[in-house]
Amino acid sequence: MPDPDQLFPEQAAPLVKKGADFDGTDTSGHRARLRKRLMTGGEDALADHEVIEYLLMVARPRIDTKPIARSLIQRFGSLAAVLTADPQALALHPNMGETSAAAMRIVALAARRLARNTVREQPVLSNWQALLDYLHIDMAHLNVERVRVLYLNTQNMLILDHLVSEGTLDESPIYTREVIKKALEIGAASMILVHNHPSGSPQPSRADIQITNKIAEAGRLMGIVVHDHIIIGREGHTSLKAKGLI
Repeated sequence: MPDPDQLFPEQAAPLVKKGADFDGTDTSGHRARLRKRLMTGGEDALADHEVIEYLLMVARPRIDTKPIARSLIQRFGSLAAVLTADPQALALHPNMGETSAAAMRIVALAARRLARNTVREQPVLSNWQALLDYLHIDMAHLNVERVRVLYLNTQNMLILDHLVSEGTLDESPIYTREVIKKALEIGAASMILVHNHPSGSPQPSRADIQITNKIAEAGRLMGIVVHDHIIIGREGHTSLKAKGLI
């Protein structure tokens, strides 16, 4: 079986200073210092580019990963954006390859699962920050608009995180009848509407407000409560309930 890093040989070439060799030997002690800071320091022990550097170092120990890490931050803009970037785009980035892209993807996958499990373990309304953390991890850096409905039971436990639709850069459809029908099918007592704004700003549009109130009214007729509509963006989030729009 071929080396996964050689699936994109032009991207997988070792990145080193001209005229130098790098065989993975930490002659300067840089990697040892990085590891010590990671193991003994706090949450901010490593800078964003150092987090990526360390991930790449573990995945491909025989190349100098610091320049690659810095170039990824420069291209995608942030640590979160790198970790949630399209896998193919990561693999095709200079000096990356599929093994390196997989190292980024596994961290994002683990973070989403950890956040999702935290949300599922307690009533959602009493664990609101955990819900927001989960939604930010999962949706804040998407390049298309995604609409989800979180269906809850009578104890406000999450029973279904339903992807309603995924659309274009600035539009994804949501239909009142389908949202209410799903709630009735699974016996949900309430719901939370969620969607993201790829533009980055979480401010609601007139259409966002209109569809929220339409679904809320339909829910009232069927005995189903719409607790909130949360809009997620890179710049933060907006709760329509907190703004008095529901």
